[in-house]
Amino acid sequence: MAPVIEFDGLEVRFGPRAVLKNLRGQLQGRCIGLLGPNGSGKSTLLNTLLGFYQPAQGTARVFGKDIGEHSRELRGLIGYMPESDAFISNLTGVRFVRYMAELSGLPSTHALERAHEALFYVGLGEVRYRKVGTYSLGMKQLAKLAQAIAHGPRLLFLDEPTNGLDPPARNRMIQLIREIRDAGNMHVVISSHLLRDVDECCDEVIILRDGHIAGICNLEEERRMNRKFLELETRGEDNSFADAVQQLGCECALFGKGRMKVVLPESIEIRELYQIAARKDVQIRRMNYRRDSLEDIFLKAMEEVGARNGSL
Repeated sequence: MAPVIEFDGLEVRFGPRAVLKNLRGQLQGRCIGLLGPNGSGKSTLLNTLLGFYQPAQGTARVFGKDIGEHSRELRGLIGYMPESDAFISNLTGVRFVRYMAELSGLPSTHALERAHEALFYVGLGEVRYRKVGTYSLGMKQLAKLAQAIAHGPRLLFLDEPTNGLDPPARNRMIQLIREIRDAGNMHVVISSHLLRDVDECCDEVIILRDGHIAGICNLEEERRMNRKFLELETRGEDNSFADAVQQLGCECALFGKGRMKVVLPESIEIRELYQIAARKDVQIRRMNYRRDSLEDIFLKAMEEVGARNGSL
């Protein structure tokens, strides 16, 4: 199966300045997070995949289709929710979404039907005949999402989807993104400076720094691995507990005062540690999963690419 997005030496220049530099890699996730500090190239990458910028070298492919050779076809396969508002304020919500669906290739009658459906889906059904210029910030964000999904794309680009939203509106947006992801009809790319949004929705991330790919990480694999790394505090331990845990096939490191770190093989369950502790009359007073947060992964990628570029 073709990757969702594939980069093949992609480079984009604005005049003499390279903004994206020799990007190579594949993205396979159902929901992909696009991360990076300001000026790292996130918006340029999205605009290039949308066909707004032409590569200076190399290319990228979406569902196996070259972005240069199949730009018109890809326009109908991609939905785009921009960060900045781009409304025609005198249009009603339903006319606006219908218009955008027509620009994406739907016939007028079908576009109107899908506009109603999309607005009801995001929760704007009751205000779909109001002018979008009268919408609140939260409603405008939902209207942007509605126009992005109205034509039934296979890939959805969301640029800062929770930007400026209060907590209830943010939770609603995150819920909608998860529903879209879990429905299985669309892949989603979220570009955000909020790591929490990406962590709550995405199963894969690509991290940019200074136009380079600093890292591509499968978050699902990271989460599965982290479930097998444990930090324990015990009471009554005289090394017999640690010895028995090691005999199970676990890796075990002792740090004194009953503290230890344990790596569990796939075949070992946590309940077996409690069973050993009961036999050895040892109390497990605290047990934590060692979990690399998305912030840890992001900062590590920043450090590594900074070190590589500094050595050039």
